[in-house]
Amino acid sequence: MNFSMRYLLVMLIAAMLTACAAPRPAPVSDARAPALAGAPKAVQPDVKSTAGQATKPIDAGKIHTIQKGDTLISIALANGLDYRELAAWNNLENPNAIKLGETLRLTAPGSVNDISATSSATQPQPGAPVTAPLIFTNVPTPAAVSLANSDKLKTEPKATKLAYSDAAYAKALAESAGAAAASVPANALPVAPTQAAPPVSVTTAPPASDDVEWAWPIQPVPRGKIVAMYTEVNKGIDIAGIKGSPIFASAPGKVVYSGAGLRGYGRLVIIKHNATWLSAYAHNEKILVTEGEEIKKGQKIAEMGSSDADQVKLHFEIRKQGKPLDPLQFLPK
Repeated sequence: MNFSMRYLLVMLIAAMLTACAAPRPAPVSDARAPALAGAPKAVQPDVKSTAGQATKPIDAGKIHTIQKGDTLISIALANGLDYRELAAWNNLENPNAIKLGETLRLTAPGSVNDISATSSATQPQPGAPVTAPLIFTNVPTPAAVSLANSDKLKTEPKATKLAYSDAAYAKALAESAGAAAASVPANALPVAPTQAAPPVSVTTAPPASDDVEWAWPIQPVPRGKIVAMYTEVNKGIDIAGIKGSPIFASAPGKVVYSGAGLRGYGRLVIIKHNATWLSAYAHNEKILVTEGEEIKKGQKIAEMGSSDADQVKLHFEIRKQGKPLDPLQFLPK
């Protein structure tokens, strides 16, 4: 190929690349449109209404159906709750007025675990259309974004005649590619993401530690005084002793029950240590604390007795979220 043919080939390639880099004409805008020409269009995705669909089934673990022999106190103890809160959550003026077959909520109304709390603001109304978020799908042309730049965009780059060489050929290709990239202004609007926005999170303080350092409720504990070990039936340990001996709180907490309303436990004290742990002290001769009282570890809370029992003893339980566990796994050796 002679020099003339190579020169014509270079000029033809440069002219083709320059034509590709030329800006498109500005679109015709409607006088009624917003001031910013070429603003992205809002597209409504095709979303079907969820009105009339089945709602989420109730979590059976958050309610309790009253059975024969149940009392509000026994239900609260079995679920690691304060029976007074349980009565308030279920609008029970008389804690003893529960009926066989009725159901009780085991969570506070409006809490994150409340199975019955629904918000009309978040639930679709019957027959109401579902409004989908706006999604921006188009990017305006450079001329539509800024009319001030339109005069500059109309100016097309001109080819320069250079003597042929490999370096000149490479330079012509590089300048053409650079002109195409420079034709897009820096203030062009980006495409908005089409995925749904993440849910708004609520910042809360970190939960307090649920760890509990346990101590024996009778001090000291003579060897051989444990007369009944933990079983699924006994639900705790029985410690024999002398009538009137002091009973101490195994850990700090708040008294959530003090009385004799739970069959088989006699005079009973229940202490709630945190959201996870409870301890129970049964068959007392005398109770020395009241409901709602804050208790320190090692504080004297009762005197040993034989109420609703066949001998003088302390029945002691440790419960995690209402479930009884073997106290010997937690008490000091």
